[in-house]
Amino acid sequence: MAKRAGLSQRRFRDHARVSFAKVAEYQKRGAVHFHAVIRLDGPGGGDTTPPPWATAELLTDAIEAAAAKVRVDGPVIDGRGHTFAFGRQLDVRTIRSAEFNGGQELTERAVAAYIAKYATKGAETATGALDRPLKFAAELAQLDISEHARRLIRTAWTLGARKDLEHLRLRAWAHMLGFRGHFSTKSRRYSTTLGVLRDARAEWRRAQATAPNGPETETTYVLAHWVFAGTGLSDTEAWLAASLEPALGTEGEPTHG
Repeated sequence: MAKRAGLSQRRFRDHARVSFAKVAEYQKRGAVHFHAVIRLDGPGGGDTTPPPWATAELLTDAIEAAAAKVRVDGPVIDGRGHTFAFGRQLDVRTIRSAEFNGGQELTERAVAAYIAKYATKGAETATGALDRPLKFAAELAQLDISEHARRLIRTAWTLGARKDLEHLRLRAWAHMLGFRGHFSTKSRRYSTTLGVLRDARAEWRRAQATAPNGPETETTYVLAHWVFAGTGLSDTEAWLAASLEPALGTEGEPTHG
């Protein structure tokens, strides 16, 4: 962004601020797909207007250039080095456009819903994998999962046994297909911080606990264990019930001699 604006990175901060929020989504083939909202504001953040040159087109151009060039060195396995990079699929859309929200009015809630939709999709929902870590590789044979997910999990488990990869803890994350990154990250100044949200929840709970009448809550009983006791009456019980019906029917009535 600074290069395209003709500024140094240090001077860029005096004119504009770039911030982001992203989530990781699992695709059915097991690859991790990132969805990110990238903002371009004035130097003071969301409350300030960016300079005239800070356009959506300039931001899009910078995103495409960064995605094409960024590289992260991976582990060396059997003498072969690996490098991680973004794939060829890149879809950049301007959020202020109605096209982002299917022609509907764009609101902050719509943008938040876009991120939240992918935050709830884990490996178990996308690929039919597991929602818990494995203890033994033999468990895979008994699990009702797709063969594709089974191969991905087994591969992560096998690689996790290598000494040169033990720092990646692949076996602990085999159920997540080896991905152990945070599903959601954001710039510190993109919006409120998680610490502020935790403090707000703690303060609300303290206020509820010290209220004069205490918090008003309804109690819901959950029965987690059921035992079959039987159905109907046995032959003996049915006979006894039938024999008592006349007596029960005349109970409390006056008698005549």
